[in-house]
Amino acid sequence: MARVLDGIDAFLDQLTAVDPLPVFFAVLAQLAKLTCTSMAWRNVLAAAYPDRSVRRRSIVGAYFAGVGVNAIVPLRAGDAVRVLLAHRAVDGSTYTTIVSSTLVLSIFDIVAASTLLVWAALTQDALPGLGELPELPSFDFSWLLDHPLTAELLLAALLIAAVVVGIWIHGHVVDFWGRVRQAFAVVRRPSLYLRTVVFWQAGDWMFRLVAIWFLLDAFDIPQTPENVLLVQVSASIATLLPLTPAGIGTEQAFLLYAFQGTVPSSQLLAFSVGLKFMTVGTNVVAGFTAIAVTLRTLRYRSALESTSAP
Repeated sequence: MARVLDGIDAFLDQLTAVDPLPVFFAVLAQLAKLTCTSMAWRNVLAAAYPDRSVRRRSIVGAYFAGVGVNAIVPLRAGDAVRVLLAHRAVDGSTYTTIVSSTLVLSIFDIVAASTLLVWAALTQDALPGLGELPELPSFDFSWLLDHPLTAELLLAALLIAAVVVGIWIHGHVVDFWGRVRQAFAVVRRPSLYLRTVVFWQAGDWMFRLVAIWFLLDAFDIPQTPENVLLVQVSASIATLLPLTPAGIGTEQAFLLYAFQGTVPSSQLLAFSVGLKFMTVGTNVVAGFTAIAVTLRTLRYRSALESTSAP
């Protein structure tokens, strides 16, 4: 957390020098990104329930509400809000299918993130080796890497817990695998999948890169395609290693490594905190606006209670 606090100090020091116009465009790009992802999710659900009405406004609102709650509440509480709102919006839907529909979106995300990681590792020398991870400043996982036996035991415990949960679900949910397959209906129609899901997810990734481009300008860091992609690689790694809220600490450590010697550390940390503030702030405002419009309340706990009530 030391790097996070340093980043906040650097951000506050440079706050008056930040150009607000690029930040405004970055916020618009973030909103466009959220819209693209929510449209992709809506189309996955529409393919899973071809005989039902899957309204765009309801699913977009559910997705925005979920990311808004996730931005400030730990333990992925926003995912529960999103699933509950979508379940309420699609008559006759099941929680198993709706939860599984989010896995469909992960197909493209995994391919895109893996491609960027390979690019960074092979062409930019921007990723540290395993032996260097514990040495990264404020790297959140150095303790686990220094204690491999503990890390292996934790991993084993997680795998066992996953198996137990899977067995319980299989025994308590009627036609569990049939409902999972239903969520993947769009994937079995490649042309429909490319046109209605991949198209929107490509827009999601394009707008997240656009947001980074504008924020680099706001913090006076060179705007190059390589720098934009390196920032996204750092964010992707922080997402893959989610031991801290929103990847705080992990992302800063990898950014400092990727840009070492090219951008001053204080400027880079200020940019990192600014990017996080922009993303979280936009998600919170958009998410709780969606909750207010959809449920006429800003209390997400009330949303959970109202959507789960019979």
